[in-house]
Amino acid sequence: MSKPIHQTDVIIIGAGPVALFAVFELGLLDIKAQLIDILDRPGGQCTELYPEKPIYDIPALTVVTGRQLTEQLMAQIKPFHPAFHFSQVALKLDKTENGWRVTTDAGTIIDGKVVVIAAGGGSFTPKKPPLQNIAAYEGKSVFYAVRQKENFRGKNLLIAGGGDSALDWAIELQPIAKSLTLVHRRDEFRAAPHSVAKMRELVAAGTMKLAIGNLTDIKGKDGQIEAAVLSTGDVTCDTLLAFYGLTMKLGPVATFGVEMKGNLIPVNTENFETSLPGVFAIGDINWYPGKLKLILSGFHEAALMAQKAFRYVHPDRKWRFEYTTSSSSLQEKLEARE
Repeated sequence: MSKPIHQTDVIIIGAGPVALFAVFELGLLDIKAQLIDILDRPGGQCTELYPEKPIYDIPALTVVTGRQLTEQLMAQIKPFHPAFHFSQVALKLDKTENGWRVTTDAGTIIDGKVVVIAAGGGSFTPKKPPLQNIAAYEGKSVFYAVRQKENFRGKNLLIAGGGDSALDWAIELQPIAKSLTLVHRRDEFRAAPHSVAKMRELVAAGTMKLAIGNLTDIKGKDGQIEAAVLSTGDVTCDTLLAFYGLTMKLGPVATFGVEMKGNLIPVNTENFETSLPGVFAIGDINWYPGKLKLILSGFHEAALMAQKAFRYVHPDRKWRFEYTTSSSSLQEKLEARE
């Protein structure tokens, strides 16, 4: 049975800060958006690579962490009800009669009049444990992301890693797993302090285990893992979730048909449209003379992109820019946070 085709005004590839602010700017113009991201949460690099790192160049915020910035952007776009498709890669871009179609590696199909590529430096791909035989288990009993939480119910689960993803999912999956062991090479973690504290509470209560050591091998047959071999001993498990970090690659975006300049997408500086009409690129993935790879610059690009996107999405409507400070209708919409 084929999957339904999602319909929206704008398809945004990426869900980092610039993509999230684009949702806001589009929403002000009554434009709906759906977002695709390879990660399992919004925020891009901000939440995955430096959630606790302070950011100092966001206007009016003297300092904000990557996680806090993402949370505030999500609160800001709540009135516009964007749809998210997480843990998916935008695999293919096709022209349609009314705009564009994006297909993901999970088989999700989204049609829209405009596409916005806001994928930072490209798509993230997971770093894999350096085990010779791991490929035989991937997709069967070894995974690098959680696409559906229920798939891990009743499993004897081993989660490897010491960052936010590893600890967040250990805490989230512990109630539904038959057993859960977190393994890390040392008894220090790169995750948020409250997550580390919660994990240690669960270990102290005996509801999950913590194993310190390096993952050196896995045992099993026919793609089904039976045990993980650590430098400190074996751990019995039937499922492995490995969170060893991410590497950035341009990925399928390079095959979309847009003009490229190395691994970047050239755009004009009037509205940040690419060589394909109706396809825009904002944030770190684009290039133009004088480009600065700052979140602040990406916010500016998102605002100008939205003005041109309006003309594709609502070609028969009279364009009228309204300041949020003077439009009562916009104020009512933005204040509707519930």
